[in-house]
Amino acid sequence: MLLVGNVGVNRVRADCLDFKNIRSIEDMVYQSPGGFEAVQKSYFYQRARPQDIALARRVINGERFVPGDRALWFFMPTGSCPAQWYGQWNTGRYKSHCFFAPAEGVCPGI
Repeated sequence: MLLVGNVGVNRVRADCLDFKNIRSIEDMVYQSPGGFEAVQKSYFYQRARPQDIALARRVINGERFVPGDRALWFFMPTGSCPAQWYGQWNTGRYKSHCFFAPAEGVCPGI
């Protein structure tokens, strides 16, 4: 969850590529297209638990975690992580998710 949180914060800070004019966490979560699938499909919905809120606060307060520290995208592949995904570079894998960041200098805000 911390790495996904890093991706979310990065999208707010980036102001580039798919994330221009995203100014808040709420903007990022509900961005369409994009955003987070959990808010777009009612069967995923559940209220945040206290431990989830604590993790979110850590990320909002600046904790960064590799491979999510510069990533703007993540997904769960059926196999290994590709070197690139839609032109974005793989920054690493954590458990079942691959993380991807733009090339250095493309999004200086993150």
